[in-house]
Amino acid sequence: MRLLIDTDTAGDDCFSIMVAAAQPDVTIEAITICNGNIAFSQQIENALKTLDVVGLGGKVPVYPGCPKPLLRDHVDAAYVFGEDGMSGAHYAKTRQRPEKRHAVEAMIDLIMSNPGEISIIAQAPLTNIAVASAMEPRIVSALKHLWIMGGTDNGVGNVTPAAEYNFYVDPEAAAMVFNAGFNISLVTWTLTLESSWMGEDDLAEVASYGSEKSAFFTKVNEAAVAFSQAHYGHGGTVHPDALTTACALVPGIVQESEDCLVEIETASRLTRAYSSVSHAQVPKQEVADPALGKAKAANARVIKKADGALFRKVLKQALK
Repeated sequence: MRLLIDTDTAGDDCFSIMVAAAQPDVTIEAITICNGNIAFSQQIENALKTLDVVGLGGKVPVYPGCPKPLLRDHVDAAYVFGEDGMSGAHYAKTRQRPEKRHAVEAMIDLIMSNPGEISIIAQAPLTNIAVASAMEPRIVSALKHLWIMGGTDNGVGNVTPAAEYNFYVDPEAAAMVFNAGFNISLVTWTLTLESSWMGEDDLAEVASYGSEKSAFFTKVNEAAVAFSQAHYGHGGTVHPDALTTACALVPGIVQESEDCLVEIETASRLTRAYSSVSHAQVPKQEVADPALGKAKAANARVIKKADGALFRKVLKQALK
């Protein structure tokens, strides 16, 4: 599989790249940086450092993209990942430097030059992808598959009760992407809480490997561990981006999925970025209220169940 990873590199975003790099028959063609978790310039450095750790330094181009959401002020998540997104590691800059070309241009060219061959792992706000699809609508059909980490499946978010972070940061971009016609698979925060868990024993096992990759993981994950201890009373961590990549690349991790209509709220203050996911138990809207009219067709495959044990095995293997 040929991948482009669109990322706001901090914490688990790094581990997602590591999972992709460890899979046979997977080529990371490019990494594009989107606004999100921490300061934009630091996200670039974190992506470059991660590539170095997995032996891909200088081999995968890193393109800076949109440093701000389409319409909103930036919202970061440094309170989870640390100011540098790496639990305060403050790694030295790598020899590889980012490309001068804008990520959106690079994304369009890569997809259009290789129709039907490129898949995207979207593990950041969807600003870059929304802009790319607006600039060149043909990428919608030329892209093989778009894997998105974001939103909830009729569950509780991680920024507000209604919203998950990636969609909350740029809800207008998310709405554009889901309305564009991409071939989408969605891994939600709801699934993350069920299937991406690494408990304290798992984290201790990884630390015991003694490899450069495991040491990198353990250090970068420190802030997330501390956040879990402070807020939830335990030292385990969740890994939504790594789970998304594993679902995309490793057969057997996805156990159940359903084609759904996913719509993103952009207007309401209380439900900003709420992802409305259709559900078989809900009556057809034209029956419940004829004024609503017939609902649009499904626009995404929503992953409903994933093999958490297999995911942990895949993540651990990538860190040895």
